[in-house]
Amino acid sequence: MDNLTLVFKEHNLKLTPQRIAVYKYLKGTTEHPSAETIYTALHEDYPTMSLATLYKALKTLTEVGLIQELNLGENNFRYDANTSSHPHVKCINCGRVDDIMGLDYSTLVIDAEKHSDYTILSDQVYFFGVCSNCQKKKTD
Repeated sequence: MDNLTLVFKEHNLKLTPQRIAVYKYLKGTTEHPSAETIYTALHEDYPTMSLATLYKALKTLTEVGLIQELNLGENNFRYDANTSSHPHVKCINCGRVDDIMGLDYSTLVIDAEKHSDYTILSDQVYFFGVCSNCQKKKTD
């Protein structure tokens, strides 16, 4: 919470209860929920929070670097409070998204710079496959 308060002060932004709730929700899950999933999860405790307010909170939290927005080729974004550089994997059957931790792909960034005239500032790496749950369902 101290980090959240500090970041908002540094950016001269108001720390609203809705922003705190969204951030806490994302920090408390390893899932990568969509805005609609977050809205549904928070609606009972924040019944007056609109979907527009939620989207604004997500945009602000992304802009200040407290969360990251994931574009996995769906019609909406997913969100992750783990802002360290790490790849994600998405199940093409059920849509589950997981972090892949411990995979060193720093050479990929170096190679991308070598094979282009760009200085790479950020990256998002996505893998697509079939999760273990869906694999088990297929064999049952």
